[in-house]
Amino acid sequence: MLLSENRDLAALGARMLAATTVTPELVAEIIDLACRRLPSLGQPDKTGRIERLIDARAWTDVALALIEVELPLWHIRRIAYDAGEWHCALSRQRGLPDWLDEAIECRHADLTLAILCAFVEAEVVAASSSRPSVPLAPGTAGPLYDPMCCDNVA
Repeated sequence: MLLSENRDLAALGARMLAATTVTPELVAEIIDLACRRLPSLGQPDKTGRIERLIDARAWTDVALALIEVELPLWHIRRIAYDAGEWHCALSRQRGLPDWLDEAIECRHADLTLAILCAFVEAEVVAASSSRPSVPLAPGTAGPLYDPMCCDNVA
C-alpha cells in the first residue's frame, strides 16, 4: 500500500512541476492524495480555515496551512527567488546550519507550487519514516501452524 501511495505522490509531484498555476482541482488532488490528517482531523476550526482559504483562492496561505496541519514537526527553512524560480526548503531542524540539515528543497516558477511540491515530498519522507523497520507478522496463523517449545532446560 505504501508503494502505491508513493507512486501516486510521485505522479502528483510530476504534475505539480508541469503546472503553470494552482487550480482548485490541483489543490483538491493534493488534499486527497497527500493529506492524511486533514480528513480525520476533528478540529472544525482548522479545517474550516483551510476551506475558507480555498474558497478565497488564497493558494499560498492554503499551502502554508496544509504544512501547519499535516506536518506539525516541519518548518519552512528558506524561501528564495533566484533566476526566475522560487526555491522552498522544508526542514525538521530549522535551527541547524545548512550543511548539517537534511532539508527538502523544491523549486518552481510559481511560489505556491514550490511550497506545495516541498510539502508533497515532505509527506513522502514523513510517511516512509513512520512505518516500522521490521515487517509486521500476519495476524492469523496458517492451517499448518503448530506451536512448539524450543527451550532446552536440561
